[in-house]
Amino acid sequence: MSAAHDNYGEAGGEPSAFADSEAFSRTDPPKFALTIWPNRSMPTHGFRKVLWFTAGMLCLPLIPLMGTPVGWALLPFLLGTLFLLWFFIRWNYKDGTLHEDLKLWDDLITVERVDPKGRTRRWHANPFWVRTELYADGKVENYLTLKGNGREIELGAFLSPEERVSLRDDLERALRQTR
Repeated sequence: MSAAHDNYGEAGGEPSAFADSEAFSRTDPPKFALTIWPNRSMPTHGFRKVLWFTAGMLCLPLIPLMGTPVGWALLPFLLGTLFLLWFFIRWNYKDGTLHEDLKLWDDLITVERVDPKGRTRRWHANPFWVRTELYADGKVENYLTLKGNGREIELGAFLSPEERVSLRDDLERALRQTR
């Protein structure tokens, strides 16, 4: 692994028999595959409705002041508010493009994390040596990590604590089936 991809701590286990390029270019279907991403509680059409509703509510106090100097003085602030609302919701949607792809074969497990800027971090190991750890009092509640191939990586940091527990259970079940 290059230093750009390795920002996690050390962990025990045997190294994988796969080189980095081989591990992530397999064409045979995995026995277990999972893509996880942050929850998006508001779809895009909801985003448009919120913007229109906010615009309408901001215009209500402006109606009696239309054409007056006070109305013209308030207009830039109301438009600035709408712009900032649009900008920060769009920023939030861009952050929501983060995802992690986990694939498991009998002889290999891979995790690819793609951040909102498109950078990819990769990890792979022999599933026989991989261990899941769930720290109740970690960085966040139910902090989930995978240990193997000399590293410990964080998994599903953007999930809720309950979702991380469920992910750990599903992953351990899949790992048991490959051993």
